[in-house]
Amino acid sequence: MSRHPSVKWAQRSDKLFITVQLPDAQDVKLKLEPEGKFLFSATSGVDKTPYEIELDLFDKVNVEESKAGIGSRTIQYIVKKAENKWWSRLIKQAGKPPVFLTVDWDKWIDEDEEFTSKSGAPDMGDMGFDFPDMNLGGGGFDGAVPEMDDDDENDTEDENAEEASSAEKEEVLSAASGEADTKKT
Repeated sequence: MSRHPSVKWAQRSDKLFITVQLPDAQDVKLKLEPEGKFLFSATSGVDKTPYEIELDLFDKVNVEESKAGIGSRTIQYIVKKAENKWWSRLIKQAGKPPVFLTVDWDKWIDEDEEFTSKSGAPDMGDMGFDFPDMNLGGGGFDGAVPEMDDDDENDTEDENAEEASSAEKEEVLSAASGEADTKKT
């Protein structure tokens, strides 16, 4: 019997970001069908425990323009939607989503926040994913998926933490000097 790995997702009007969290995934197979069927299977661990996911996505997708990449801890997909529109949920099934499926709040942007550039054009970046140019055609990958460098993801997180830390230090110093000024007077 196979298990379900944890899956996180976020969206833009034209694409979905799907991240399967499965450390040391081997024999990764993906099948993405135009009508929105998303199939994933892999093994992990010394005992090669099988993992599978089968999702009926909310609407149709463009298989040819979708991309995938494998890191040492995650398998990341950018799935191109067939139509540029926001989906009310990831899967067709209404009600409570499966327990293994959660929103990726790190990548989430609300529909009204999507248009952020001064020109009014949508900000549709790949969220820092470094994907090779790959076709996710209906036959799956047959294990020949190039690996991503997880260090790129960690570098961005480290830089963000350093920036936040510097900003906090400046705020504390500025508040402390303000207190010192008020005590003198």
